[in-house]
Amino acid sequence: MADPQIHDSIVIGAGQAGLSAAHHLQRLGIEHLVLDANAHPGGAWQHRWDALTMGDVHGVADLPEAVRPPAPEDARANVAVPEYFAAYEEGFVTPVIRPVEVAGVEPAELPDGSDGFVVKATTDAGPQTWHTRTLVNATGTWTRPFVPYYPGIDQFAGRQLHTVEFPGPEHFRGHRTVVVGGGASAVQFLGMLAPIVGADQLVWVTRTPPDFRDETFTRELGAAAVAQVAARVEQGLPPRSVVSVTGLHLRPQEEQARRLGVYRRRRPMFSRIEPTGVRWDDPEPGGTAFEEVDTILWATGFRPAIEHLAPLRLRTRYGGIQLAADGTTAVADPRVQLVGYGPSASTIGGNRAGRQAALGIRRALADPRPLPASTPTAADVDEHSGRGSYGVSGARA
Repeated sequence: MADPQIHDSIVIGAGQAGLSAAHHLQRLGIEHLVLDANAHPGGAWQHRWDALTMGDVHGVADLPEAVRPPAPEDARANVAVPEYFAAYEEGFVTPVIRPVEVAGVEPAELPDGSDGFVVKATTDAGPQTWHTRTLVNATGTWTRPFVPYYPGIDQFAGRQLHTVEFPGPEHFRGHRTVVVGGGASAVQFLGMLAPIVGADQLVWVTRTPPDFRDETFTRELGAAAVAQVAARVEQGLPPRSVVSVTGLHLRPQEEQARRLGVYRRRRPMFSRIEPTGVRWDDPEPGGTAFEEVDTILWATGFRPAIEHLAPLRLRTRYGGIQLAADGTTAVADPRVQLVGYGPSASTIGGNRAGRQAALGIRRALADPRPLPASTPTAADVDEHSGRGSYGVSGARA
């Protein structure tokens, strides 16, 4: 079924960034719809594990013009944050249509003869399409967990979980566990599991040594980190997580694990997986060649959920979507804004990007001409080649 209306803009996704963008579109008087794949408000937060409390999360930025009500430290994050989002939708945002699973966005001639896009999706009522002049993509990363391939991964007889499937620390009691990943989520998992599983029952492996930082994380350090991530997407390179730039800061919740020595016993990546454990072909001096484990916990991050944008041909030959200096406008087509991508892949970044995206939509509706493109340098391409990013925090949106 096709919606006969031509919308000025459609926002795909109703997490922090999508709600912020919708609010700013509304403030600018730009007609729009919000489509969300979830059956309920809350974005990715509603899918976090029950044991994640508001005291565990890095922080949730207030949505525009709506201070988040205080919640107890022991309140479940997958309840408190969705409740906040739901109240925000009711008071500040155009009604959200859900559940809507967007399958693809294609360039199209609109019914009035102008150029725009057709959004094709699946709903509870069956297939549906919408026409729009512009697009804000706010689909984040939670639906694209990344698990690297290692020989034997399909033969492991134990349990394998990714961050998205983490059931809570109690489910690991009595299980010798290998935690894979060098980012904030891996550090959080080790901190939670050490008191329950036992430090001697945890194995931590990463591709590179962790970069622990002891200095206070200031607004200036945060801004510098975001600028480095933004520089990549301005050149069309795939984004990295902000934590890959900031390094790792242990919070009080992880100090017990540090005292138990968990973070000192990091091992390099194993070579292959066997039915009962993981093996190194060339173990480091003093290291064992084989570790028997019951569970592999992949804290190996996420990739942007942007497959539905493939028909728009926004990706560069380097694999990323090149964004303009504002951090949200797709250079290949300025009618498309991306929030929660690259430098805005955090709660506070998503908020700021929502305002930028709304301004970008206003510009595109007035002047839809493409932006001039820039080209990555050879050094940028070499630096990117063969590398991935670990550790999108399980406590970030």
